[in-house]
Amino acid sequence: MSERESMPCDVVIVGGAVIGSAVAYFLKANPDFQGSVLVVERDPTYRHASTSLSAASIRTQFSNPINVRISQFGTRFIQDFARTMQVAGEAAPDLNFHPGGYLFLAGTEAQEQTLRENHAVQVACGADVVLWDQAALHRAFPHLNVDDIRLASYGRSGEGWFSNTGLMNGFRAKARELGAEVVTDEVVAIGRSGNAVNSVTLKSGAVIAAGTGVNASGPRAALTARMAGLKRTLFVFDCAQTPEGSATVNAGRLPLMIDPSGVFCRPEGRYFLSGAAPVEDPAVDWDDFEPRYAEFEDQVWPMLAARSPQFEAIKVVNQWAGHYDFNALDHNLIVGRHPEVTNFVFANGFSGHGLQQGPAAGRGVSELITYGGYRTLDLSEVGYERIVENRPFLEKAVI
Repeated sequence: MSERESMPCDVVIVGGAVIGSAVAYFLKANPDFQGSVLVVERDPTYRHASTSLSAASIRTQFSNPINVRISQFGTRFIQDFARTMQVAGEAAPDLNFHPGGYLFLAGTEAQEQTLRENHAVQVACGADVVLWDQAALHRAFPHLNVDDIRLASYGRSGEGWFSNTGLMNGFRAKARELGAEVVTDEVVAIGRSGNAVNSVTLKSGAVIAAGTGVNASGPRAALTARMAGLKRTLFVFDCAQTPEGSATVNAGRLPLMIDPSGVFCRPEGRYFLSGAAPVEDPAVDWDDFEPRYAEFEDQVWPMLAARSPQFEAIKVVNQWAGHYDFNALDHNLIVGRHPEVTNFVFANGFSGHGLQQGPAAGRGVSELITYGGYRTLDLSEVGYERIVENRPFLEKAVI
C-alpha cells in the first residue's frame, strides 16, 4: 500500500464481499463513471463473511413493492450472470441457479391474512406467485401433512437458490478486470472535513484521500446504523426416504418451504438444508461463529417430522453458523447517503437478504455516486434518513 498512500481515490468501499464487490462492478462497468475505485477487505478468504455462510437464495415473495422489484432484477441478473461477468481468458462463471421456488405456509388466520396481503403486492409487481388452498397444496406436494395449513403461497418462477461465493467472486473478478483495486487491509478510521468524508485510515498505516466512502461492511457496520449482528445456524441433513422428485409441479422438484413455525427446508443436492430463527435471538459478537447445535433437536427436526413422514428419519451431516446484519428498525435494507455526511453511502442492514439484493443495491449505490440520484430502480424508500428519523419502512416477509 506504500504506493497507494499518496494517491487519492474517488471511491473507497469498506467491505469486499458481495455488496462491496457489486458496487465496485457497477461503478466500473458504467461508462459515465470515470473515477478510481478501491475496495478494502480485511479477510481475503471470506471465511466468515455473511456472503460465504449464506443459504444463497432469491425470492419475490416480499411484503412491499421495492423488495419485490429488487428481487426481480436480481433474478434476471443472476440468470444472465455467466455472460455479464465473463472475464477474458477464464471460464464463464456458473452460479448453478436452481429455480425451485419458495413455498410459504400459513397455519393461523393472521398468517393467512398476511399471505393474502403480500400476494396482492407481489402480483401487482408482476411476480409469478399463486395462492393455494389445502387441497391444491396437497396435490402439488403429496409428501406434506397439510391438515393444519390454511393457505400456501408458491413462487412458480423467478425464485430459487444459487452459488453464494460464485456471485461474490464473479462480481469481484469482473470489477478488477474493469480497473477496480482490491486490497487486503482494514479501515480503522474515517477522516472528515466539515460534513464530508475526506480520507480513510487503514490498519497498515496508510491514509488514503477519498472522494466518496461506501460502508458495505455487513455485520461489522453495527455501530453506524441501528442494526444488530444476529447469528443463524444452518443444518445439512440426509434423509432415509427423500421426498425430492415427488412434487406434481416444477418437474417434481421441491421448493424452499417456510413452515408456519418459521423453520425452513430446501433440497441441497442429495441432501436438504434447513434452519430456523432461535427461540432466544440475542445479538452476538462479530467473531462468534459457534453453531447452536441444540436447535436441530429442539426446533428443526420436530417440525420437519410433523410436516412430512419422509422427514422422520434424518441425520445431520453438516452444520455451520453465519451472521447477517439485521436492521432492527424495520427489517429492511439501508441504501443511501448519510443525510449530513453526503459523500458517505450506506449499503447495510439487509436482514439476511444481501445476496439476492446485492445486484440491485450495487447498481443503486453506483447510480447515486455517478449521477447524484437513481436512474433505474428508485431506492429512496430504503434510504438512511428513515433510520435517523425513526421512521420504519417495514418488511413483514422476513425468514
